[in-house]
Amino acid sequence: MTTVRITRTALTRGTLAALSGLLAGFAALTVAELVSAAVRPEASPVTAVGGAAIDRTPAAVKDFAIRNFGENDKLVLQLGIVVTLALFAVVVGLLALRHRRTGSAAVLAFGVVGAASAVSRPDSTGVVDALPSLVGAVAGAALLYVLVGRLTRPRRIAGEEPEENESGWDRRGFLIAATAAAAASTAAGAVGRTLNGRSAQDAVASREAVKLPAPASPAKPIPAGAQLRVPGLPPFTTPNDKFYRVDTALVVPKVDANTWRLRIHGQGVRRDLEFTYQDLLNRPLIEREITLCCVSNEVGGPYIGHARWIGVRLADLLKEAGVKPPSRGGKADQIIARSVDGMTLGTPVEDVMDGRDAMLAVGMNGEPLPFVHGFPVRMLVPGLYGYVSACKWIEDIELTTFADYDPYWVKRKWARKAPIKTQSRIDTPKPFGRPEAGTVMVAGVAWAQHRGIEKVEIRVDDGPWRPAQLAEQDTVDTWRQWSYPWKAEPGGHTLTVRATDGTGEVQTEKRTKTVPDGASGWHSVVVTVD
Repeated sequence: MTTVRITRTALTRGTLAALSGLLAGFAALTVAELVSAAVRPEASPVTAVGGAAIDRTPAAVKDFAIRNFGENDKLVLQLGIVVTLALFAVVVGLLALRHRRTGSAAVLAFGVVGAASAVSRPDSTGVVDALPSLVGAVAGAALLYVLVGRLTRPRRIAGEEPEENESGWDRRGFLIAATAAAAASTAAGAVGRTLNGRSAQDAVASREAVKLPAPASPAKPIPAGAQLRVPGLPPFTTPNDKFYRVDTALVVPKVDANTWRLRIHGQGVRRDLEFTYQDLLNRPLIEREITLCCVSNEVGGPYIGHARWIGVRLADLLKEAGVKPPSRGGKADQIIARSVDGMTLGTPVEDVMDGRDAMLAVGMNGEPLPFVHGFPVRMLVPGLYGYVSACKWIEDIELTTFADYDPYWVKRKWARKAPIKTQSRIDTPKPFGRPEAGTVMVAGVAWAQHRGIEKVEIRVDDGPWRPAQLAEQDTVDTWRQWSYPWKAEPGGHTLTVRATDGTGEVQTEKRTKTVPDGASGWHSVVVTVD
């Protein structure tokens, strides 16, 4: 009986030690959240460590995450960090039961990791970013030390007999301390979240106050024939809340348009320029239909969308700064666009200044940019994948050369230049669908931004290529819908699509991955006709 009692006591103490570790970790995070409200939300340890993890993740792993988790990749990362922290906290709690100071020191060590991650981020404001992680770690280490102290068997005087049923540790004191710690930590976290939320209220208010001016150069109406009436086809214009999002921001930046500034500087700039948000709204604005595509889009993938954008011609701003393209003797051949979160994208100067509708966009589908899509200002260059052209939350434009500077994605082995490849996709019928025999409408979209789509062809099984019916082309910078009435016979079939762009180049059959400059290959779906 004595052996069983001791075993149960040890088990209970071990469980409570693990709980102590979890409470210490929770306290560290909530106190850090509270302190980050006085520093900046991005300096909180989960955000800082998550951002550092994203920065150090190989391109192939990033591509896997986007392919398998889509726009939930950041949520999966955050959950992974929380689970890892929880496991670490349990281990530290058990360690502290045997080595009280060592366990507390482990909490402090993890705080140092968070602090180092915060100050090493591209958008770091300096050593002050280390404070949330360090203060939180101190709070967590102190709490762990106190809680485990309640679980430690007190030293007995030689010859003294313990009272009957005495466990040798302060059960009541532990429960009181643990309950108080949980309540205080929860309160600290709630206050921190509230304060951090208030810091974004000015940004939200500034967006709500925006009234976009009428564009000096409005977009032409979308042709009525650009949208085919085929069930299963996406709308020609993608609603803002359905538009894909792929970026590295663990927390969406909330930027106050009233304090936002954009600087243009660097090689070949005759004079540096700085613009406020209102400065841009006061300029002649252009409105254009432009389809965007992410380089992480697999063959047949969803990371493409179309919107009507309004903004300022980027080439006009560069000319005012004295910038010339390389073809006219300009010193710089690369634009480095910097985001408020430290992201850097590199864009060819020549492409921006060759006459295409490259812009600093302020509006999307008739409203100010949503925060997730770059409010207050983002960059767009038709014909280029987003990672070299579509900087969101932009705040700095530096003129440089490809030889002198490698932006974020180039450092991670993606291509320096990335024109969008000619692609096509079958949207209906869906893969492994079971349409009924008879006439089945096969339909989808094709795109080759800044070149346009000239032809789309469909192949059934290993049969000949047949021309699809094309919807009316809006502009060469937009995607194009297509359809094909297929006389479907019972059995299993493979449908394959390919497109030809406005230059006469046929979409390649060669299958490549997204790294380093976008996927290629024909899209196919397998269906069974009943």
